[in-house]
This record gives sequence, C-alpha cells and structure tokens, in this order.
Amino acid sequence: MTLELRFFANFREAVGQKVLERDVDGDTIVGDVLSDLVAEYDLDLFEDGDIRPQVSVMKNGKDVYHLDGLDTPLEDGDTLSVFPPVAGG
Repeated sequence: MTLELRFFANFREAVGQKVLERDVDGDTIVGDVLSDLVAEYDLDLFEDGDIRPQVSVMKNGKDVYHLDGLDTPLEDGDTLSVFPPVAGG
C-alpha cells in the first residue's frame, strides 16, 4: 500500500522535502513508519518508547495520540503528517 508522508519545519529540512510517498506492507502501523524515519533520517521522534510529547503525528488530520498511538493501523492512501515541537507566545 502507498502512504503520503508530510513533514514540517525542521523535520522537512532533515528529510529534504515536504512530501514523500512510501510503499509499505498491508499490516503496517504508525510505529513502523516512524521507526523507519528515525533510522533513515535520524529524526528525534521517540522518548521512553513512545512518541515524544512535543511531537505531533497526524493520520488523515487526526492526532494518533487520540487513536491507537504507535499501534494505529494504516491503510492504503493514508496521509501521515509529522510536526516538530513548536514554541511561541
């Protein structure tokens, strides 16, 4: 199946582009994709075995934290967006 991966701010800089298409197995979950991104681009996405609290990962516009977290299943055509920590005031 094919996923669209979107990156923002410093994650976009690390990956070198805003959008990637990635072919994955049919039983792939969010944690699998994020682990691959960490290995390939050295992104700082995990803390204590979970998604870092300051990082937002969205599946089709919904925060995976409110779905099944790292165990959120993915389907063909899904969009996974990865947002780095944001500060401001």
